Amino acid sequence: METAVTSEADRKALSWAMNLSLGIGLLMFVMKVGAYLMTGSAAILSDAAESVVHVAAVMFAAYSLRLSYKPADETHLYGHAKISFFSAGFEGAMIMLAALFIIYESIHKWMTGLALENLGAGTLLTAAASAINGGLGGYLVWIGRRKHSLILVANGKHVLTDVWTSLAVLVGLGLVLITKWLPFDPICGIIMACNILWSGGGLVRSAFAGLMDKADPETHQKLVGILDRETKSRQLTYHDLRHRNLGDTHWVEVHLLFPAGTDLAQAHRLATEIERVVETALEPRAHVTTHLESAEDHDELHPPAAR
Repeated sequence: METAVTSEADRKALSWAMNLSLGIGLLMFVMKVGAYLMTGSAAILSDAAESVVHVAAVMFAAYSLRLSYKPADETHLYGHAKISFFSAGFEGAMIMLAALFIIYESIHKWMTGLALENLGAGTLLTAAASAINGGLGGYLVWIGRRKHSLILVANGKHVLTDVWTSLAVLVGLGLVLITKWLPFDPICGIIMACNILWSGGGLVRSAFAGLMDKADPETHQKLVGILDRETKSRQLTYHDLRHRNLGDTHWVEVHLLFPAGTDLAQAHRLATEIERVVETALEPRAHVTTHLESAEDHDELHPPAAR
């Protein structure tokens, strides 16, 4: 079976992108802690806390990426690619945890008293961090989708949520600088934390759907269209179509019904032709298993009550 990541060059590109994410994540944490120490801003502290969560999530994602490359073995007959759903779910949970901490810390700072200083320098550091993260997040999502790596896409989305957090900090600090009203700082932090909660929840939902083998409607409709066309052109019919996403490969199963008296070799040849059409039509690439049946005695061997 050929999977979506087929070459050593692809794997090196994904690994390099993940290492880049980890390195920049550590740099962002240092910059944001420095900005907090300079300003005492609750929003910047929350932004720095999100960076801690991000670094932890990237470490888990890097491990997941390496594990997903392992081929099938005696204990994992379908391979290890489904770790990508665990990784996406973990990143989503970490994003939500960071958002809850941001809300708590913003409210705590607001209630216990706000004191800000050196806002100009802190704002510049935060703006620089946001710009770097914006470029990194866009790159990770781009290469993740290009190489069909859910792990890298999830990591890129996590980086982009960090950008939203930093933008909220910038808005809050900007309003404080203009109006001199300090509560703008925690208010903006809380608003963007709610947006981050939604983004993290989306990652958790997508991970849950993958782990539960939820059928993708778009993929299903595409498969039905292909099978309708390919079986009709060969005067065949089909049923019991099933498919699931393993993370880097679609696993497709379908029963093909052949006219009575069809030669076994001919039936196998036609089935293989259909399998190859389906395999190359889906992204990421599919692995297709067909079950060959005779239309003549199908209902006798498989009565409706037994299906």
